[in-house]
Amino acid sequence: MAVRQVRQLPLGERVAHQLRVLIVTGQLEPGTHLVEGALADRFDVSRGPIRDALRLLEAEGLVESRRRGVYVTGLGEDDVEELFTLRESLETLALTRVIERAGKRDIDTLESSVTAMTKAADKGDPAAFAEADLEFHSAFYALAGHRRLAAVWEQYRPVFAVILDVTNTQDRDLHPAAEAHADLLHAVRSRDVAKATSLLSSHLLGAGNRLRTALRQVTDS
Repeated sequence: MAVRQVRQLPLGERVAHQLRVLIVTGQLEPGTHLVEGALADRFDVSRGPIRDALRLLEAEGLVESRRRGVYVTGLGEDDVEELFTLRESLETLALTRVIERAGKRDIDTLESSVTAMTKAADKGDPAAFAEADLEFHSAFYALAGHRRLAAVWEQYRPVFAVILDVTNTQDRDLHPAAEAHADLLHAVRSRDVAKATSLLSSHLLGAGNRLRTALRQVTDS
């Protein structure tokens, strides 16, 4: 997520973003006790935003409340499997609805994100690429015409934003990923549901595998 976007968030969500990065990157290890007072001092905020942040992270499955406080659960193999199978189910539905319902003008709006990914790949800018990547996929939910589906994505979008930042730094050349998104857009424009959902499935499988590799590197370091 771009710095500009983070600064525009409510304070609790800003704290949640910073904690989310620390958890996904392994800087806060599973089992770490998150003490409200210590976190308030660390982020120079009151305890209210800390509580808001912890509630968000608990809904995402990154922390859990126990009798004696809140603890980091982190991301393990099972968590990665759950996150990406959930996303594939959600996004397959969104993508199918876009192909079946959205007008040509709406679908054409996806082109700007693909262009932004290509430019980011040319510059070797993984952060800009991740931002455009997330906007591209989020557009499916916005165009699907399904309010509750979009609401579920908004709940998990922040954690996938951090995951994209982590996984894209592994790619020395981002051009293949940009081309894969261009291929997906072509399938959507062609109204080819089978092709589009197959490309999406392959894309998410690769993303999940890159995250597993990144998490293993954190564990081994």
